[in-house]
Amino acid sequence: MPLDAATLTGVVNELRPVVENAKIDKIFQPAKDEIIFQLRSPKGNVKLLLTANPSHPRIQLTESRRENPATPPMFCMLLRKHLTNGRILSIAQPSMERLVDLELEALNELGDRVRPHLILEAMGRRANLILAAEDGHIIDCIHRIDAEMSELRPVLPGMLYRLPPVREDKQNPLELTREELTALFYSAPAERKLTDWMLDHFSGLSPLVCRELVCQATDGVDTRVSQLSPCGNSTFLDTLWGFLENVREGRLTPCALYQKGNPKDFSCLYLYQYGLSMECRKYATFSHLLDDFYAQREQAERIRAKGQELLKTLTNARDRTARKIANQEKEKAAAENREQYRIYGDLITSNLWQMTRGEKTLTCDNFYDPEYKKVTIPLDMLLTPQQNAAKYYKKYTKAKTADKILTEQLDKGRKELDYLESVLEAVSRAEGEKDLAEIRQELEDTGYIRKKKTGNGKKAPKRVKSGPMEFVSSTGMRISVGRNNTQNDQLTCKLADRRDLWFHTQNIHGAHVILWCDGQQPDLQSVTEAAVLAATYSQSSGGSHVPVDYTNVKYVRKPGGARPGMVIYTTYQTAWVDPDRKLAEQLRVK
Repeated sequence: MPLDAATLTGVVNELRPVVENAKIDKIFQPAKDEIIFQLRSPKGNVKLLLTANPSHPRIQLTESRRENPATPPMFCMLLRKHLTNGRILSIAQPSMERLVDLELEALNELGDRVRPHLILEAMGRRANLILAAEDGHIIDCIHRIDAEMSELRPVLPGMLYRLPPVREDKQNPLELTREELTALFYSAPAERKLTDWMLDHFSGLSPLVCRELVCQATDGVDTRVSQLSPCGNSTFLDTLWGFLENVREGRLTPCALYQKGNPKDFSCLYLYQYGLSMECRKYATFSHLLDDFYAQREQAERIRAKGQELLKTLTNARDRTARKIANQEKEKAAAENREQYRIYGDLITSNLWQMTRGEKTLTCDNFYDPEYKKVTIPLDMLLTPQQNAAKYYKKYTKAKTADKILTEQLDKGRKELDYLESVLEAVSRAEGEKDLAEIRQELEDTGYIRKKKTGNGKKAPKRVKSGPMEFVSSTGMRISVGRNNTQNDQLTCKLADRRDLWFHTQNIHGAHVILWCDGQQPDLQSVTEAAVLAATYSQSSGGSHVPVDYTNVKYVRKPGGARPGMVIYTTYQTAWVDPDRKLAEQLRVK
């Protein structure tokens, strides 16, 4: 799913009328390789995202919410110093290169107008974001590359910025005439695949685009040059030339591939090559496409990066509890066979008259068996018959006591495992550092994480407290969704009125959802949307036909001593709905 040069051309053409001459109001750095400019332009206020993440480098307008760190990183402070209140004069892309150059106008420390450049190199693992002075010297970059990392092209402050080297074995297809393209094609080896031929000769085209062009021209993606007829040659050249003309003139179509609702790839032309196995969705703009495509993936990456320690602690605690439960279940299964010990004791006692010390076994009639079959009972040769009987009675009593204790411990362990699973689910839904900090506080309160000591007269750190996610239904009713177990308790047990509606996925970990009714009867649309939100913010967010129970808050209660977020409820109804993250974004209060 690379952002190839052709798609980047579409993005830049889309951005040009919006960002050129826009004023830079604010600058943020929500992640180590991600910059957001808050712009004021004639088209309105917008947010410009520049990402130098090696997995998905790009530039786009964004509407996604991102949480900023409490202390801005050094590169963010540098950009604020040099660019705040400046303007974007122009945005340019070298033809069919994965590079974007923003020419800016700002005031330097002396109050003189200067024209620095902010350059995004969207080149996979070599992705970088570089601030260069008007004379071309690098002020700083988001990824510093020294001579040990790259002898060919180090990128460090103070050095003169040089464009990335161009591969001499490839041509820019936009610079070819139709005649040159035709001559190049007819010199291709007969057994060469058309896709490989394009990738070998042209820069800026991704394998996905090349396969699609071959598919549209030949109805297959593995077609070889030798398989084309004279008419097929002409069709293929027409298809390729038509696409290049569309790139030159900016006639590109933002499209994304989805499989079972999950984003798989995107491109700048409609994709037919996967047939019915994938859904191809058209978007109004490339920025909307990229926001949709990367929203869930980037959130998951941020949570993994920021909550790694938290996830490790929770996963270890969950696995330890699961192992403990498995061992206790084995012990309980063994204890449930305790009746046999009592029977052995009774049979030995009944046959003392025929037993002597030193025997290995006792074979006798089992009067507990309806068919009165004989049974062989193992004996301890060092014990008397009476002592052997007492030994079996003792094992019976011990197993009976163990069964009672294990039943209690298993119930406690399963509740603990259920709680840990619910916290892990809350971590997966966390949207930023505040959410993770609140979950950490919950784990400190429940004893899973040791509280940090505050000595030397230092004050204890303030407790993080954030509110639930807020939504408004299509008909205007307020809906609140808990971010974690602490908020779930707060919403359900303290804030909601007994007549409000409470929603939760059936036997599936997820958020508590409250539909605020204000004493009125809620409409069906709001009830359905609240149920969809409960399914979306649950473990079944990627599934379909999810059961969601709902009832009045008065039927929901928290048992004494229960863990945070754990409740029981009665007198409920069940709605079967499909999770819908897009609907959640539409209803969410920004």
